[in-house]
Amino acid sequence: MIRISMSLPKKLLADFDEVLKERGYQSRSKGIRDALQDYIVRYQWMNEMEGERIGIVTIIYDHHYTGVMENLAEIQHNFRNEINTSMHIHMTKKYCMEIIVVNGDINDIRELTEKMMRLKGVEHVKLTSTANGEDIRES
Repeated sequence: MIRISMSLPKKLLADFDEVLKERGYQSRSKGIRDALQDYIVRYQWMNEMEGERIGIVTIIYDHHYTGVMENLAEIQHNFRNEINTSMHIHMTKKYCMEIIVVNGDINDIRELTEKMMRLKGVEHVKLTSTANGEDIRES
């Protein structure tokens, strides 16, 4: 095993430790290994998808962060052909959520998701996707 060091916000570590305790983990290292493995598996699964897909992109961001709302809007305008609709939710005084329904080639949807994920001020992005219905057989 290789030993690494990392910096985390205090609340994130406290929340992680609470989850580990509730799930019965005996070591923080084992929990981090499992979380990293899950992240890698989900990333690989997303990259293996092909073709036309429909899905939901959920973004949580700090709306006080300078430029984040403008950057999110610009990205959404650039992917207007893949975006069916979006909804904006005020979560707290600091955080907002965007829920975006997407439909199109998975490569474009992935690009949209990853561009938003890289923005400063964006705390969390999740893509949930499935086949777009073209392959569903009618009874």
